[in-house]
Amino acid sequence: MTGRGTGTVLLLAAGILLAVCGTVLAQEKEGPPAGNGPGVIEKVPLLAVGNAAPGFHLTDVTGAPYSYGEKGRRRPLLIAFFSVFCEPCRARLPVLQGMQDKYGGGGLDVVAVSLDGEVLNTTVAGFAQQEGYTFRVLLDEVSGKRLFRVADAYRVTEIPTLYLVNRAGRVAFAGTGRVEEESLEKAVRAALR
Repeated sequence: MTGRGTGTVLLLAAGILLAVCGTVLAQEKEGPPAGNGPGVIEKVPLLAVGNAAPGFHLTDVTGAPYSYGEKGRRRPLLIAFFSVFCEPCRARLPVLQGMQDKYGGGGLDVVAVSLDGEVLNTTVAGFAQQEGYTFRVLLDEVSGKRLFRVADAYRVTEIPTLYLVNRAGRVAFAGTGRVEEESLEKAVRAALR
């Protein structure tokens, strides 16, 4: 065999060896079986329609305080949990702005709660200003247990998450991901009656 032929054979043999080893390693590294075994985290359900919505106190991106849940406060609340780095969140926030434009003057409070942290306050504020959002953008806080104070109370495990709370302080609508605008608007109109 010539030097050139030997190199080709060695290269082919190395490729076959890598393919076989990769297949064996992939079979050995299959994760734990699906189910309730160790290390499997079950999805936490959202607050159900009819549940009491937790009260909270946060600041917005300008540093102004915002409170929900005080006695006597009976305005419906549309609240979305988001991150500026979440593309599906960025796609859903215009729906909130539409609800703000249409129902904000009619008694609906619209807020978006950023899970980006105080460190990114300037980024979140700039994003909201750039997009022309007129609803309040709040910053969730991390508690001593490294949990979000408000998002955890609302059982947020994925973003975007959206809740509508009625005048009685009860969840009237809950959803994650892409929420149908028509369904949301129908629930908003019902909450404002």
